[in-house]
Amino acid sequence: MTAPTSQHGTMRAVVVHGAGDVRVDTRPRPVPGPGQVLLALEWGGICGSDLAYWKKGASGTAALAHPLVLGHEVAGRIAALGPGVTGLREGLPVTVHPARPVGDGALPDRIAGRTNLYPQVRYFGSAAFTPHTDGGFSEYRAVDADQVRPLPDGVDTERGALAEPLAVALHAVGRVPGLRGRTVLVNGAGPIGSLVVAAARYRGAGRVIAADLSSSALAAARSMGAQETRDLSRGEALPEDVEVVFEASGAPAALGAVLRATARGGTLVQVGNPPGTPVPAVLGDLVTREISWIGSYRFAEEIDDALLALRDGVDVRPLITHRFPLERAEEALSVAADPAAGSGKVLLRLSGD
Repeated sequence: MTAPTSQHGTMRAVVVHGAGDVRVDTRPRPVPGPGQVLLALEWGGICGSDLAYWKKGASGTAALAHPLVLGHEVAGRIAALGPGVTGLREGLPVTVHPARPVGDGALPDRIAGRTNLYPQVRYFGSAAFTPHTDGGFSEYRAVDADQVRPLPDGVDTERGALAEPLAVALHAVGRVPGLRGRTVLVNGAGPIGSLVVAAARYRGAGRVIAADLSSSALAAARSMGAQETRDLSRGEALPEDVEVVFEASGAPAALGAVLRATARGGTLVQVGNPPGTPVPAVLGDLVTREISWIGSYRFAEEIDDALLALRDGVDVRPLITHRFPLERAEEALSVAADPAAGSGKVLLRLSGD
């Protein structure tokens, strides 16, 4: 979905045209419609779905039918207010809740308020619908005012761009009530896994252990609060009998060992997105150990909690390993996709000083 555009003024945007084909295109600068604001975007974080659209022309079951502006982890400043917008002002630093449920139907009572579970949701930078929903890797974007979230005092737009993935992590941690004081294992210490470490510590977990095949990822997890790490590439084993486990790698081959690490009667939260194709996995311990295996998908309103966490001192900056200007978007994607590059969170500088 796109906002009305003006014939006066242009902007640059990172647009994927097909598998392996990403360009910095010039497009008309949007004009905010009724109930919208125009954002001058400053920072954008590259996510796995951005890489999937670039590498494969699809993310999960969502395939490109036409060019798409990438990006859903963004922050910037309000450049203009559309008709009817109140309570916001030009120059205000903000981030964006990138989801918009489709349709007016109410959710069943059993999942009331869990807006991430609407049957259909438009998401920034997604090809799930045609026309696609353009993302925020552009110098400007018109956004519905109710999707805007002002940044707390002291939180700059660089950190604000990571509010969205931090919200994903907080949602995952929130799937396990009563985490305070408990031992936690996070398998997979990429950006989301490392943020799950931070979120678990923020929610009062006792001991947090992170496991990964990458020493640089484990270093990031330690910087986010992991008290103990296991380097699986060196043959170190997962711990035993952990009451709460977060699987953040999305690798089906890891499930057997992760289930074995989960204590009898424990809880395994699936945060990493497994492939959308059939794969073999060893699941026997799910039954014999009576493990509760639950999913965690995006987030509902935890982006507000993420902003409070940033205000309260959760520091996401150690995750940021690379920063690129918008015109080097393809290079930024390449670095983010290369395990050998030692990249954590790769940011694009979209505009601003």
